Amino acid sequence: MSIHVALHHVTRYEYDRPINLGPQIIRLRPAPHSRTRVLSYSMRVKPEKHFINWQQDPQSNYQARLVFPEKTTCFHVEVDLVAEMAVFNPFDFFLEPRAEHFPVSYEEWQSEELAPFRKKCELTPLFAEYLAAVPRDPVRTIDFLVDLNRNLQHHISYLIRMEPGVQTPEETLTARSGSCRDSGWLLVQL
Repeated sequence: MSIHVALHHVTRYEYDRPINLGPQIIRLRPAPHSRTRVLSYSMRVKPEKHFINWQQDPQSNYQARLVFPEKTTCFHVEVDLVAEMAVFNPFDFFLEPRAEHFPVSYEEWQSEELAPFRKKCELTPLFAEYLAAVPRDPVRTIDFLVDLNRNLQHHISYLIRMEPGVQTPEETLTARSGSCRDSGWLLVQL
């Protein structure tokens, strides 16, 4: 059985005088490769006189490029979507033989392709200490990732954080708390 969820998002800017609004890139549509099925999606934009081109970025995420030919005193984007939240097994995947044990070894072409995603943040004191405590013994990759997540859940409290942006690993470790994006970024850096 699945649950249907509705999401309503509004971004609204008002200006005190007419302005030329440059091209805007809007990333408020789920990726086509997401497991979550989108049952309905709509986006409304003001000013109504605009041109829209749907594009996909290098990771295949949808983005709307909006161009406004006339001056405006407002910019509004309103998105409604209904998604089907189905229960799924998070371990329903397979690993290539060379990735079954951690640390994973990549072929040269894979290392080149993954290079932009493997950039590391600054090795600050608390982050270096946390990283040094991560076991480096050869182990099954799935077990390594489960243990890494379990350890992070034990040390970092979840909180709803309305401030924009993502905390650095050092900020998350200092506060011993963070939003899902903060914990996610810490995991990426580990």
